[in-house]
Amino acid sequence: MTTSPTVRPRRLRTTAAMREMVAQTRLDARQLILPAFVRDGISEPTPITSMPGQYQHTLDSIRALAHQCATAGIGGIDLFGVPRDEDKDASGSVAWDEDGILNRAVEAVRREVGDELVVMADTCLDEFTSHGHCGVLTEDGRVDNDATLPLYADMAVAQARAGAHVVSPSGMMDGQVRVIRQALDEAGFHEVAILAYSAKYASAFFGPFRDAVGCSLQGDRKTYQQDPANRREGVREALLDVEEGADMVMVKPAGYYLDVVADVAAVSPVPVAAYQVSGEYAMVEAAAANGWVERERVIRESVTGIVRAGADMVLTYFALDPALVGPVK
Repeated sequence: MTTSPTVRPRRLRTTAAMREMVAQTRLDARQLILPAFVRDGISEPTPITSMPGQYQHTLDSIRALAHQCATAGIGGIDLFGVPRDEDKDASGSVAWDEDGILNRAVEAVRREVGDELVVMADTCLDEFTSHGHCGVLTEDGRVDNDATLPLYADMAVAQARAGAHVVSPSGMMDGQVRVIRQALDEAGFHEVAILAYSAKYASAFFGPFRDAVGCSLQGDRKTYQQDPANRREGVREALLDVEEGADMVMVKPAGYYLDVVADVAAVSPVPVAAYQVSGEYAMVEAAAANGWVERERVIRESVTGIVRAGADMVLTYFALDPALVGPVK
């Protein structure tokens, strides 16, 4: 009489070497993209209070940070501009001014790293408008989707001219990818890629980011960002962006929207990014500072979970952290 062998899944967990050998999900530094902020009119990096360890950078310090990213071997850096308050206006015109802080930062970083690092630029007006919304407003205070689109096109072309490898429309305007792709092609920037913020939710986890960019927003963005209650909509938005010419699509936030990440990854014909946003970062740092969690383990586990859900790339403020890339020079 024969008996069935005892099935013991734990045999594949016995040592660190064994666990590493059979791991289904692997993190690679080249999957990581660091969001970074550049502020006009400051002489030294300024700490962001609600995001410990993150800074509003000068042009000099952002060049140094980009060099650090390239040395660490991460995939890219995504730049956000913080203009002076007096440079903001109702249309956000400094966004496409070649002397605007974001375009100067893109040019400086590209000169520093060349093609060693993918240089991305955020393509949205919220940092640059006096009212803090992602587009121009109608007389009754609503965001005018169609009037905003040509401004996004101007902004994307300015960023491409400054040297961006990738432009990243994040304003959730209908038709933004199509208009930007057409404008880039007409200006001769056929090789500049578009990373579309396709499934961007009206999330409470964006709070520290708004501190970081000095956002002037009064009210909310619920009429153009997605409702956190909706899942299918994320796939619909991503596929629409692909149809319009997006080279990559994104889900934002990441950690609390892993179902959407998985849904989009299951159907997307292009690479999928997910953004571990400022609130997610701040919660980890606060809990770790209080000794409530093991910081390095939580960082690695959180990013692993995002990749496990299907993300090919992760935008995270932890991109240079030793928990993910080892000691950073």
